[in-house]
Amino acid sequence: QVELVVRGGGLAQPGDSLRLSCAASGDSFSTYTMAWFRQAPGKEREFVSAISRDGGSTIYADSVEGRFTTSRDNAKSTVYLQMNTLKPEDTAVFTCAARTVPILNRRDSAYDFWGRGTQVTVSS
Repeated sequence: QVELVVRGGGLAQPGDSLRLSCAASGDSFSTYTMAWFRQAPGKEREFVSAISRDGGSTIYADSVEGRFTTSRDNAKSTVYLQMNTLKPEDTAVFTCAARTVPILNRRDSAYDFWGRGTQVTVSS
């Protein structure tokens, strides 16, 4: 069972940037398609981004396209989410997820392993 540890959340003002990281245990990280999801209180979990095993392909939700960038460092078994130009509507618990199938997917049900998440709050 791979463990995913998410870090980097916190308070930010609109327009600020935050960088989240998700570190995976074990030595199989490079075999996982990785994704980021977020969930605000009372709302469904929302897809944010996904990245292929080698980092060569990414997809994003329309709501974050152009503002967020996901990347990965397989040597560090870590995936990142660089969040720029944050908006209040970005406020949510952000969680990383991993799947063993090497295909990008926007559905949370496609992912096998989940981190606990980190709170991101964007407010003036």
